[in-house]
Amino acid sequence: MIIGAGKSSSYIVKYLVKKSANENLFITIGDIDIDNAKKLSIGSNKAKAIKFDILNEKTSSDYISKADIVISMLPARFHMHVAKKCLFYKKNLLTASYISDEMNALDSQVKKAGVIFMNEIGLDPGIDHMSAMKIIDQIKNDGNELIMFKSYTGGLIAPENDNNLWNYKFTWNSRNVVLAGQGGDAKYIEENKLKQISYKNLFKNVEPLEIEKYGKFEAYANRDSLKYRRIYSLDNIDTLFRGTIRRAGFSKAWDVFVTLGMTDDSYTIKDSVKMSNRDYINYFLSLNPKESTESKIKNQFELNEKSIIWNKLLELNIFDDKAKIPLDNATPAQILEHILLQKWKLEKNDKDMVVMYHKFGYKKNNKLHQIDSTMVSIGEDETYTAMSKTVGLPLAIAALAILNNQIKSKGVQLPVSKDVYLPILKELEEYNIVFKEKIVPFKL
Repeated sequence: MIIGAGKSSSYIVKYLVKKSANENLFITIGDIDIDNAKKLSIGSNKAKAIKFDILNEKTSSDYISKADIVISMLPARFHMHVAKKCLFYKKNLLTASYISDEMNALDSQVKKAGVIFMNEIGLDPGIDHMSAMKIIDQIKNDGNELIMFKSYTGGLIAPENDNNLWNYKFTWNSRNVVLAGQGGDAKYIEENKLKQISYKNLFKNVEPLEIEKYGKFEAYANRDSLKYRRIYSLDNIDTLFRGTIRRAGFSKAWDVFVTLGMTDDSYTIKDSVKMSNRDYINYFLSLNPKESTESKIKNQFELNEKSIIWNKLLELNIFDDKAKIPLDNATPAQILEHILLQKWKLEKNDKDMVVMYHKFGYKKNNKLHQIDSTMVSIGEDETYTAMSKTVGLPLAIAALAILNNQIKSKGVQLPVSKDVYLPILKELEEYNIVFKEKIVPFKL
């Protein structure tokens, strides 16, 4: 059973339907909007779409009790509702979400029930864990000391459809993009020194990256890299950093919104439905009737007519006094999301791109060495996106492996053991999700 028929579920269904005849599978796709589920069932007699509400006690229990395995693609806040039912009915469960303390606390009960709750088995988290652990284990098994691990992931627009100044379109949940980086300071370790960056400074601190054939990128720090010392058994590592990839120049422009407070989701603006785009941006600027909105922005951020940041702002029609906000009593972040959706929504024939980049630094015979590992995946169209492919395929492959008893370890877990990550990574290569490894001079 697949719960949630959002953007990332398309490849799960596609994969399982393809395997259904040989594996004797039947797939139930449940969504609160049955039309979403019907779109994914793709007319197969091996898949059924249903209206499903996890908060409806009776119907959710009925369907989960009849499933052998459940894949929850719901927002993370609903996973525990699914988990408790799966535990009660002794059903295996997979999610692509970060493992919560509440989920972790079920471990002993899940083991006692003899089932598997596999979390963080999508893209990021998911493929990042598996591809990283493959090389980390190789380095350690060769008797070498790992001193640096940096990992970066980004969901972007493919080069052939990159047609705006921001070099960006929404290839996954637009709300999450607007709120990215909030909810706690970014923490990492660099050359054995702990680092902590507040949200207000996050997009001012980026690391440049370059990937052969795909050009220049940048990365800002993810929330808490330090917890991966335990997850990857890297307790004594000198440098550990996880970041989010954007095209070069994105973060400096995005920082304008952060500095003004336009990404704030903690309060609502009264009567926002009466606002225009121009009223909205003026809401965050000082009152000076003699100075235009444009001049205020230029002066505050030291911009001019030729500045790329200035032209990025113009491209969003953010100063338009005729474009109305259709949201009443909305938060600043909700209004910004609405404005961005007018320009950054994937068009029907747009292709997205997922980029992942790992850097491994290690000591061998008292000399420093480095392996860089990169993966680039290009989507097919607005439905079968690279994002849905890289999130969905690991979930689907792992689900089938659990059903066939190829993953045996019970309990609440992540895909960081060889018996899980090696076969999944191997099968992902059949779908052109391939990591290219390269030995390069060591550089922090």
